[in-house]
Amino acid sequence: MAQPLHTVHVRVNDAATGQPTPVRIRFTDEKGTYYAPFGRLKELNLEFDFDVGGNLLLDDKQFAYIDGSCEIALPSGRIFIEVHKGPEYESLTHDETLGPGKMAIRLEIRRWSDLRQERWHPGDTMVAIMSPHAALLEGAAEDLSVINLLVVGQRWGYPNLLAFSGQKAALEPADTLVVVNSHNVHHSLGRVSLLNCHRVVFPLVEELGDWAVADWCDQCHRKQGLVVWVPEMVPPEHDDEYATLHQGELPADLALSKIDGLEFDEVWELNSELVKEYYGFLNLGFRLPLVGGSGKSTNQQLLGGWRTYARLQPGEEFNYKNWIEAVRAGRTFATKGALLLLTVNGQDPGAMINIESPDQIIHVHAGVRRAFPPDRLELIVNGKVVAESNKADGSQLEVEVPMPLGGWIAAAYWGCEDSQGGFKLLAHSSPVYVQVPGRRPPPDLEAGRKLLKHFDEMLEWVRTQARVENEDQRAHLARVFESAKEEVTRRLEQKS
Repeated sequence: MAQPLHTVHVRVNDAATGQPTPVRIRFTDEKGTYYAPFGRLKELNLEFDFDVGGNLLLDDKQFAYIDGSCEIALPSGRIFIEVHKGPEYESLTHDETLGPGKMAIRLEIRRWSDLRQERWHPGDTMVAIMSPHAALLEGAAEDLSVINLLVVGQRWGYPNLLAFSGQKAALEPADTLVVVNSHNVHHSLGRVSLLNCHRVVFPLVEELGDWAVADWCDQCHRKQGLVVWVPEMVPPEHDDEYATLHQGELPADLALSKIDGLEFDEVWELNSELVKEYYGFLNLGFRLPLVGGSGKSTNQQLLGGWRTYARLQPGEEFNYKNWIEAVRAGRTFATKGALLLLTVNGQDPGAMINIESPDQIIHVHAGVRRAFPPDRLELIVNGKVVAESNKADGSQLEVEVPMPLGGWIAAAYWGCEDSQGGFKLLAHSSPVYVQVPGRRPPPDLEAGRKLLKHFDEMLEWVRTQARVENEDQRAHLARVFESAKEEVTRRLEQKS
């Protein structure tokens, strides 16, 4: 016989302030039965783009998002409670025996890290479908400063189009911003997120060739917008889906300086070759910061599961414009939760360090706060791992690096050993760039050839398959790839 339920008031306080704080929370009994707070669902709809927000199914566990307090109907007896608030808070597990008349539960969740105090502000570059208020609740509960909620075309319209806010916050309570911008999709050429855009750039979805992705980029940049390249999974003819950066128009737009950042997301877990392709772009001299975006669009995706940490300049106030400019400058690391920090001669990612002599040694420090073995911290110089750490008590690297020709330096953190004994990329910094007077590293010939081959394949596609309304549109699209070929060829012919 089922036990009677009685209403219990629950409050979760931040240990530092003593005030209620938004969290992700789970209640179960000794049999594992899940209990949902009032206003939350016990049975979730897990369809894509439907009824998203306030509830989560993660690793077969159901959670509810609350603003710091809730009421819930619970049975008498032992209740297990699990509370989370992003990677910088200690997860909380608590069991409570509810006796007759027990009407309240008080909990406290505690920070172990506060990177905001060091001017690092976490954000998510890719959230979709949910309402601005739902995004605010989940983003605050996952300890985000910036939620980029994007208008994405769906089968039933363009949710949040009327909430578009562009260069200002749609919602801005306390230290969390929700800003509504757009995610533009060309089904043949690729997709980009247009952040900090002064207006909606139409069309949001394109199948014909009258708009190239480059045109969307140009429209966004006219008013200091930020263009983020969002990688896609590619379905080959006779295999499972795979991931590559050598697809569509976006590599050409990178070559033409129309891309401001590359998104680190779930696609990177599908193919570790993406990392090598990214290094190939850097080895051709393209500057390409990394950002993290969760792609949140269902109740099975964790908002902020992939996130961007962007560092403001000393003395800058936290606002959306300053956060966007930190991303544009490359003062970022992208992460699935690990806190990865890199300095080169004391400077952050994105910096250009000019050294006086080829003999000058570069001092590099990379570290992951609270590493979780099995793990591997790597220091990468011009695409090669020059140092790594696998220490179980935390990962730190402090090394002196010769760079007689200059180039770039980044850090990567790998963990979560899979069933094949391999590692998945958990975090990656944007590069620091090093310049030596009169010298440069030789261009990556293999990466250049792959790009040129891709551009030739796309030009053939433009000539024979692109859906266009007239030949002027075909010529316009072809010119994007022709110009990109010219730029890559020029870089390959540069002497070190």
